Amino acid sequence: MKLIYQVEDKPKFPQLIVFALQQLLAIMTATLVVPVVINGDVEKLIEKTEITWALEKPMSPAAALFGAGVGTLIYLLFTKKKSPVFLGSSFAFLGSMTSAFAGASTMALGYLGLILGAVIAGLVYVVIAIIVKSCGTKWIEKIMPAVVIGPTVAIIGLALATNAVKDLSTGAVEGSLAKNIAVLCGLVTLAVLMFSSVYGKKSAKLIPFIYGILAGYAFALILTIIGNVCNIPEMVLISTKSFEDLLNADGNVTFTTFLSFPDFTFLSASGAFDALDGSYFMTVFVAYAPVAFVVFAEHLADHMNISSIIERNLLEDPGLDKTLLGDGIGSMVGAFFGGCPNTTYGESIGCVAITKNASVVSIFAAAIGAILISFISPFIAFVNSIPKCVMGGVCMALYGFIAVSGLKMIQKVDLNKNKNLFVVSVILIAGVGALSVSFGKVTITKVACALILGVLANLMLKDAPDEEPEKK
Repeated sequence: MKLIYQVEDKPKFPQLIVFALQQLLAIMTATLVVPVVINGDVEKLIEKTEITWALEKPMSPAAALFGAGVGTLIYLLFTKKKSPVFLGSSFAFLGSMTSAFAGASTMALGYLGLILGAVIAGLVYVVIAIIVKSCGTKWIEKIMPAVVIGPTVAIIGLALATNAVKDLSTGAVEGSLAKNIAVLCGLVTLAVLMFSSVYGKKSAKLIPFIYGILAGYAFALILTIIGNVCNIPEMVLISTKSFEDLLNADGNVTFTTFLSFPDFTFLSASGAFDALDGSYFMTVFVAYAPVAFVVFAEHLADHMNISSIIERNLLEDPGLDKTLLGDGIGSMVGAFFGGCPNTTYGESIGCVAITKNASVVSIFAAAIGAILISFISPFIAFVNSIPKCVMGGVCMALYGFIAVSGLKMIQKVDLNKNKNLFVVSVILIAGVGALSVSFGKVTITKVACALILGVLANLMLKDAPDEEPEKK
């Protein structure tokens, strides 16, 4: 792939701001959603179980964004500014984070558990990084060659396909008409994104996501106005609730309407060490440590994917040990502020692939932007008001590019050989079929299951003799 901006290139400042904003829009929705999901899960726990405390301070999406920005800066530092990837809130740890609250005797202890869990998961990465540093990466290349990692990367994109389609068809209310209107709005977003990327000149070609999102939002706004005027609720796609929340209880504009201090996790966890005991620590350990090994597989697949896009082997330079340390320690620090362990984001990688902008400076600017924006209330409100169908249109392109990047990795794999065909087939069917396995509170995700089965199939068949051509 011919890149417009290489890893070490530094775009001019005006362009840099726009590129950073594009990266932020690509990753922001998912990053903000994780704490919202956890808040909902914890409220359900409080209602259904014997938990005696209330979630007086819900997890802050703005703090999660701040943590993602700080985590990304640490990742760039450890990777020597050679890997153009943004870190964001990890969905893989949703169950682990809920378990941290479920086993806590106080709300503050639950927040302390989030920090402890991220530290435990980060330490798993550190241990793996030490092993990689000592033994190298050849063993990884043997057990995870292109025939394994290629379809696994494709599964990362394909596994997210249902999320994209669900968002694309999510309207303001239930019903077929609302669904059809939402799909239309999402497809307008996708169409503008595609035309900007393929036919656009200069800036349009480099920032198709911004053009697509703005066009989709404008179309949704027109539909919303018509819906309100004509009393057609199915057409009301944009909710004003996030903007109304900027006002105080009396409905007045205050300082916090424009700037607000995120509710950092370490502040919510203050004073909880007295309630910490060995039983709770083991609860958090069991919830987080196994998941960290699963996320390692996705870390590896993501870095092989971005390596193929920028045509540089990041497992060798800066090295897998450096990317692991950056991801692990960045996740620890990010959770200290935002509560959410971070991970490399496929949305960020897809953005690099589509825009052909691999400039690490753009990622650095996006990280700084995430930190600053977490204090700006109106921007957070704007992002929260973007209709799901608009982001669904964007994600159809993002996730599709991830899937295609994985399939490109197996272009040179000889699929006429049954042993290769079996490996690829097992991974694709397990991943698309959403095979997952649970052991108590620990769930091996569909991507991890597909990768594990692919590795086992490859090891079983790696010494198989080459098939002889059939005689006619």
